[in-house]
Amino acid sequence: MKNQNLIPSLPDDVAVNCLARVPRSQHTTLSLVSKPIRSLISSPLFFTARSLIHSTQHILYLSLRTRATTLQWFTLHNNHRLIPLPPLPSPAIGSCYAVIGHTIYIIGGSINDIPSRHVWILDCRFHRWLPGPSMRVSREFAASGVIDGKIYVIGGCVPDNWTRSANWAEVFDPVIGRWESVPSPPEIREKWMHASAVMDGKVYAMADRGGVSLEPRSGTWESVGTELDLGWRGRACVVNGILYCYDYLGKIKGFDVKKGLWKELKGLDKGLPRFLCGATMADVGGKLVVVWECQGNLNRKGKEMEIWCAEIAVNKNNKDGELWGEVCWVKNVLSVPKGSSIVHCSSVAL
Repeated sequence: MKNQNLIPSLPDDVAVNCLARVPRSQHTTLSLVSKPIRSLISSPLFFTARSLIHSTQHILYLSLRTRATTLQWFTLHNNHRLIPLPPLPSPAIGSCYAVIGHTIYIIGGSINDIPSRHVWILDCRFHRWLPGPSMRVSREFAASGVIDGKIYVIGGCVPDNWTRSANWAEVFDPVIGRWESVPSPPEIREKWMHASAVMDGKVYAMADRGGVSLEPRSGTWESVGTELDLGWRGRACVVNGILYCYDYLGKIKGFDVKKGLWKELKGLDKGLPRFLCGATMADVGGKLVVVWECQGNLNRKGKEMEIWCAEIAVNKNNKDGELWGEVCWVKNVLSVPKGSSIVHCSSVAL
C-alpha cells in the first residue's frame, strides 16, 4: 500500500514547506487533519523547516519556585495562560540560564546547599529534559550569556584553589560538546554576580562590588561604567540593543550602552500597576515581556498568589532618544500557592 501523502497531489517536500508556514496557534488543529501531518508536526524535520523559512515564533518559558525545593516550569500558551511542563529531574537553587536555538540550558546551582557542576537541557520542541555536559567547576549564582552560539559563564565559585581560579570563567561550544576555561585576571575573581546580559558583543556580569564585561572575540575584560553599575537593579533583559530593568521606585528603565545613559520607559502609566513585585523580563520576538507576582484571592486551601504578564512594544525616538512603550496586553496568566516566586523567564524561537 502506497504511503499517504501529507497533502494529496503535492510532493511531500512542497507540502512540508507549506505546512511549516502555519502559525503555532493552529498546530493543535492541524494535527487533527491526518496521521502523517500529526507525525510531521512532532518531528525534528518540521522545526528545521520552520527555521529555514524564518517561520518560527518566539515563545515565553517561565520557572517558578512554589516551595522551598520545588521548581516548576511553564510555557505561555496562545490563550495567555501558563501551561505546566514536565518537572526538572534535579532542581537547583541559583542556576544560571542560556538559550541556544530550541534549547534552554540550566547551568549549575546548589542542591542541598552544595554547588553543582551539572547542566540540564530543555528541548523546547518536545519538552524533554536531557542531561548536558558538566562544567569544569561547580558554581551557583553565576553570570551567563550567549555570543556566537557559545555559552559563557562567569563567577559563582570561590577561587580558593588552582582549578577554580583557572576555570572561574568557562565557555561551552555545543558543536564540540564540552566546556573550556576562559582566562580571567586574578583581581576580578573575588566578585559575586547578581545579574547578567549580552550587549554589543560583550557579556556583562553585574557583581556586588562593581560589574565586569567580557568581550570573547578579543578576550578583553573591563569594568563597567558607574552609570550602568549604579542603575542596574533587579532582573533585566535586552530588547533591540537597549537593556531594560525594573527599579525600586516602580519604573522600567532602559540603558543605551553606546550612550552610557539610563532613561525611563515612558507611556506605561495607564497600562501597568504602580509596583510590580518580583518583576522579571524577557525579549519575546522584539517585544518586552514583563512577568510579576500579585496577591490573589482566598480559596479552600488558603491564599493564592497570581502571576501577571504584560507584553510591551518598545521603541526609541530617533530625534531625542527617549524610550517609549505601548502595552499590547496585560493578563493574569496563573494562580499559584502563596509564597511562590518567579525564578526566571526566557524566550525560545520555535
